[in-house]
Amino acid sequence: MHSIRKSVLALMVGGSMFAGALVGAVAFGGAAGTANADTPSASPSAQVRPAGGPGANGKFVPNEDPAHEAGESAAREAQEDAGQVPTIP
Repeated sequence: MHSIRKSVLALMVGGSMFAGALVGAVAFGGAAGTANADTPSASPSAQVRPAGGPGANGKFVPNEDPAHEAGESAAREAQEDAGQVPTIP
């Protein structure tokens, strides 16, 4: 009777280890394989630059979108026109 208890305990421990490994493989297996994979990107001419950020040469490029310009103050627009990073809202 004592050896049956040990067998049942060993089966339970082994089963829980197997179940944990299975859950870990499902949860992390697919995502881990693609986390650092290279993704194809568009050519530099086709990429969209964030509005109001630094340009390709590191110089500030203002957002000249008409919807954005409508909400700007004259002082902010003057800073943008001078090539400065705006400090005025």
